[in-house]
Amino acid sequence: MLRDITIGQYYNSDSVIHRLDPRFKLIAAIVYVVVLFIINDIYTYVFSIAALFAVIALSKVPLKYMLRGIKSVMFIIVITALLNMFTTRGETILWEFGFLRLTMEGIIFAVKMVVRLIMLIMASSVLTLTTTPIQLTDGIEYLLKPFRKIGVPAHEIAMMMTIALRFIPTLLDETDKIIKAQQARGADFDTGGIIKKAKSLVPILVPLFVSSFRRADELAMAMEARCYRGGENRTRMNEMVMGKNDYTGAVIVVIFVAVITAMIIFLG
Repeated sequence: MLRDITIGQYYNSDSVIHRLDPRFKLIAAIVYVVVLFIINDIYTYVFSIAALFAVIALSKVPLKYMLRGIKSVMFIIVITALLNMFTTRGETILWEFGFLRLTMEGIIFAVKMVVRLIMLIMASSVLTLTTTPIQLTDGIEYLLKPFRKIGVPAHEIAMMMTIALRFIPTLLDETDKIIKAQQARGADFDTGGIIKKAKSLVPILVPLFVSSFRRADELAMAMEARCYRGGENRTRMNEMVMGKNDYTGAVIVVIFVAVITAMIIFLG
């Protein structure tokens, strides 16, 4: 289960998506997420899914590798589907027991929410799998630059977000090692009730927290040893420059939004 989490990991490949400017990829991802919460009919859903799979194909990231990220959050997706299925009111009642009521409108709304969540996870995975942590830092910092005039620490925010993403795979590997070590000592994490399973997590969480604080201290010492002083007067070896592919991608994103808007107006 832990190895199924793909958020924060980078898939090394030479594709047109990998070579795109991180600023453009961040903006495109934000636009796509906004579109996900606007669309509401089957035609816009099909078009959005087709666009996402086209980007995945261009990224040269295996679809199986991309779908691994969905397995790790399947429990959340199922809970979300059940909550929407039994809490959405409608006129076509299919089943009713006490305060629980299953309607056709609830099923349709639950399916839409599940599709949105899956597409959201896959779109986020495309961004992190095709963009290195350093590129993400530079892209987020650049997009937050206008807010520095009102006191927003753009560089510090970008650095914290990138460090958090960067250490997700590291913490997962550390957790996997701790679980295997505890199981080798006879620990049982699968049997028993909820209370017993919660107590069995203590031998995992304590060394994991200790290891996390140790890694944070080592990272802080390494940054201080390299005279890190934040974003003031900081230069970059490789400056970000928008290329031909980025402008082509921007045109495609505009066309995508225009088509979605037209479909909502004329088919919605």
